[in-house]
Amino acid sequence: MLNARDARWRDRPGRGRALGFEGRTDFPQVGVALYVLGPGEPIGMYHWEANQEDFLILSGEALLLIEGEERPLRQWDFVHCPVGASHIIIGAGVAPCVVVAVGARGNEGDGVWGVYPVADLARAHGVGVEAETSDAELAYARFPRPASTSYREGWLPGD
Repeated sequence: MLNARDARWRDRPGRGRALGFEGRTDFPQVGVALYVLGPGEPIGMYHWEANQEDFLILSGEALLLIEGEERPLRQWDFVHCPVGASHIIIGAGVAPCVVVAVGARGNEGDGVWGVYPVADLARAHGVGVEAETSDAELAYARFPRPASTSYREGWLPGD
């Protein structure tokens, strides 16, 4: 058991805050994370994965980019991304957006977790790469490195 307010978060300048619910114990079949995104802050870069992912908007508003389309999201919207679906979620609205992300693991057959594809829509929103890659270091090179931080009151609804 882990309470999000007691955990170590990652402050990701330009990409909000993130909490992976792993630490001393890795979950071999599923990854679970909580994101707090300000308006315009993305969960990550536009990508597809060799495993399925799901997202639930707990509060606020977001914008989903999926397979070249934009879709607005609001509280309690659920998104399923099947294997190979290019996607990303970006905070929207005027208040922070809180998102739970759940991703399957173990379908990397040839060792490739996924790819950051070139997509005009993603680049227009600042979440796209100039050249296709599966290298996260290259995809995130323009962002500062995340820093470990303690939870601060006000990040989550109900504070």
